[in-house]
Parts: sequence; C-alpha cells; structure tokens
Amino acid sequence: MPISTASHSAVTPSSLSQRLLVAVGASLLGLCLVYFAGFSHIEAVHNAAHDTRHSAAFPCH
Repeated sequence: MPISTASHSAVTPSSLSQRLLVAVGASLLGLCLVYFAGFSHIEAVHNAAHDTRHSAAFPCH
C-alpha cells in the first residue's frame, strides 16, 4: 500500500516562450548574484565568495 496516492503536480512551463522566460529570469538572477558578490564592499560577502570567484576567473580586486 503506497504511503500517498496523491499525484505531485509541479507547475512546469510547457510552451517555448514560457521556458525561455524562465531561462532568462534565472540567468538575470544569477548575474545579479554574481555582480553583488563580486563588487560588494561588505567584507563578509567578499570573503564568502572569494575562492569561488577566483576559480571562475572573476576579478574582484
């Protein structure tokens, strides 16, 4: 007997334009996070991402 018979229906974009919109949105979010971590003057943020930025050849100083 299964624990749950309810189907898990995730909302997934089905059309090409919806998938493209999701991809562009995710890319913009990622770029904003990289920009914030790369050029932040907050020492804790800088130190938290320091090695990752250098391994990706992202200049930070």
